Amino acid sequence: MTSCRHRERPINESQTHIGSRHMHDNALHRSDPANANAPARYRVPRTGAFAAAPAAPHSPPRTLQRRASAGWARAALVVAMLAAAAATTATTVAATAADLSRPVAVSAQSEPQPSTQLLPGAPASRIVAMIGRGTPQVAAKIDPAAAVFRPDPALAALGRRIFFDPRLSEPRGTSCASCHDPGRAFAPTLSPASLAGPRVPQGSRPTHFSRRNAPSLLYVRYIPRRYFYQDDDALAPAPFGGLFSDGRADTLAEQLRGPLFDPNEMNNASPAALLRKIESTELGQALVERFGPDVHRDAARMTRALGDAMQAYLQSDEMAPFTSRFDRYVTKHVPLTPQEQHGLALFKNPDKGNCMSCHALSDTASRPERSLFTDFGYDAIAVPRNYALPANRDPRHFDNGLCETAKQLRWPDPTQWCGYLRTPGLRNVAIKETFMHNGVFDTLRDAVAFYNTRSTDPKHWYHGRDTFDDVPTAYRGNINVNSTPMNRRPGMPPAMTEADIDDLVAFLRTLTDERYAGLMPATLGGKAARP
Repeated sequence: MTSCRHRERPINESQTHIGSRHMHDNALHRSDPANANAPARYRVPRTGAFAAAPAAPHSPPRTLQRRASAGWARAALVVAMLAAAAATTATTVAATAADLSRPVAVSAQSEPQPSTQLLPGAPASRIVAMIGRGTPQVAAKIDPAAAVFRPDPALAALGRRIFFDPRLSEPRGTSCASCHDPGRAFAPTLSPASLAGPRVPQGSRPTHFSRRNAPSLLYVRYIPRRYFYQDDDALAPAPFGGLFSDGRADTLAEQLRGPLFDPNEMNNASPAALLRKIESTELGQALVERFGPDVHRDAARMTRALGDAMQAYLQSDEMAPFTSRFDRYVTKHVPLTPQEQHGLALFKNPDKGNCMSCHALSDTASRPERSLFTDFGYDAIAVPRNYALPANRDPRHFDNGLCETAKQLRWPDPTQWCGYLRTPGLRNVAIKETFMHNGVFDTLRDAVAFYNTRSTDPKHWYHGRDTFDDVPTAYRGNINVNSTPMNRRPGMPPAMTEADIDDLVAFLRTLTDERYAGLMPATLGGKAARP
């Protein structure tokens, strides 16, 4: 919840991380210009358009933080992209925003240059390359505030009916709202069995639980489609966007298929089984009236219709209220308390919380859309293993996050993304019942404290034999150990004091929308808030 994507230099200039990509990353910025000692797989090409910049005299500045720890692997990705582009220089892009499923190389001679729309109503993004099976690399990061949402009101109303319909599960009785409670900012209100056990939502069958914690669906409309972007100082492109923590769905319409057919969630056996369940209901008739009679003859079309309606609902203004105290602070200059103001300063301070490096905000902009508290990127922070999750009873099981999506999309070297999960937004985070993608923490204060002392006091967080116990040994080189406050060694002072953590949590409470303010705990995880 605080730091991010390998953006910070190590705590001292001599620090390296033997056996991981962090060591090679530091070498790029501090060693000989040819980085001759780096393994061949990680060397940066010295010629052509992707030639490495001259070696810096010290650790990379903060603008290089995004891809620091896995930077050499990113360089390998660049080499692969360059080779693919060189082999097909004359090829132009035939893909559009609706069809990016095929690997396509972008020609430097293309006129006009291809583009794609990553968010509704936002300006089209210029494509500079295609990575793997159709993921665009674009010339500029998407600005979520540029999106314009105008869903058809009738379609959004149909989507709302679908969201609350408990007949769409097997057995019946579980709706989307069962895990995304509108009374809790569309985040889960967990059952007693969940709270006493795995701390993730319960599925339609009493003994089955989701494999991950469920996020709030408020503000989900601003999450862009998957894309890669490389800023001026980055070693290679980095991924952004996509739905679910692992980015496996590209649109809100596509996201619906996940819970509908997950045996641990709504448990429908197939689209055909779902069609048989709803075709004779009033919901089935409403789908026919909107999408035509073919939705009753084609299960795949019916599933797409459900997704389109759900997407319209999630893009409606109901799902983006912007009524928090922080919103009043930026739009009407309603002051924060001194404690909250100090928490905001810690949130922004790159040497303290460093939260803003991933959880992006603009407290000087009057438009709250510029403060979504995420940049939609990915990071590997290695939260502790939740041993209460049913899947984790098997010690060989790991939730590897983004690399599973990378394999499906044929990104180069997909294992470099193992352990990475998308940075969530923090709006309404203070009313969640459990925290992190696996529900391992019960309080917001613990979640913040984890970032602060993960590296300085690892034994407090990892109770098994291994530090980083929920990441396979082979992928622990992917873990972020360069960003403040996680760039320290055991026994060193943490970046923030206990009082700092309290103040940071106090600030995070200001992100709660007005409707849900009464759900916040009375204390900051055991300590009362200061006026």
